[in-house]
Amino acid sequence: MKRTPIKGIALLGALILSASVHADEAKKEESGKDIAYDRTKGNCLACHAMPGVADDQQPGNSGPPLIAMKDRFPDKKVLRAKIWDATASNPSSYMPPMGKHKILTEQEIDKVVDFVYGL
Repeated sequence: MKRTPIKGIALLGALILSASVHADEAKKEESGKDIAYDRTKGNCLACHAMPGVADDQQPGNSGPPLIAMKDRFPDKKVLRAKIWDATASNPSSYMPPMGKHKILTEQEIDKVVDFVYGL
């Protein structure tokens, strides 16, 4: 059977796409902690102290410390709503509305909520 150049190109394209998909899967998935600490994403440390933060990370203190979160937010949905848009429950809040302004994706907010809720 004789191969045409078009079939060869299609096969090569499929191989490249397959390699790309496998490379993406091999990347480490970001955790809620990664997102919360990332200065280009959640940047929670800019305003909040948290347990286990190294001194060289210099957490801020303009927001409340993120401690005893399960006691402070027995309903995890309330914490998620606060991270989504803190101004909804407190119009004078200066916390960025992470979801409302699309600073974080829905999945990233869920990961951050899971991380923060465990503090």
